[in-house]
Amino acid sequence: MPIELHLIRASEFIRLDPDEHIDFEASKRVLQDLAYACRKRGIDRAMVDIRNMPVPDQPRFTPSQLAALVGAFREAGFTRQQRLAILYKHDVYGGIRNFTFFSKLRGLQVQAFHEFETAFYWLAEEQSSELKQATEVPILKSDARKQQEDLVDRVHRPPAPRLARRTKGNYER
Repeated sequence: MPIELHLIRASEFIRLDPDEHIDFEASKRVLQDLAYACRKRGIDRAMVDIRNMPVPDQPRFTPSQLAALVGAFREAGFTRQQRLAILYKHDVYGGIRNFTFFSKLRGLQVQAFHEFETAFYWLAEEQSSELKQATEVPILKSDARKQQEDLVDRVHRPPAPRLARRTKGNYER
């Protein structure tokens, strides 16, 4: 079975500011443009190769920035019918794991790999019927999450134990 794949190297989307720091907004726009170009050409499989990126002294992106990158893919039309493989060597700060986790929470098929061949075979696999029927996991805002937790606590809370009371030498319940 033939497969059409777009390979995105880190140098294609990582943008630096004049001080050699990552320009998050510019990198996000370029990554979104690449995702949009894949969708426009009908390419449903892409691989982001960040193996040659040096390990930084501190994380490149915050968790909220990683979530914004996932949002950029979704805004570009990336859906659960597409697959994105991330090829990497090191994940010292967990950014790649977080990106794949956030992607899966949003219903996307994103997986991280150390080896090109394993990533390629995953991209070439047919989608299982289970994945086709997968639903997006909702992300609740903090107030809504608190209200939901309170409701669950009230519904599933066991009844309070009744304390024994002493009356005239006897205990009654």
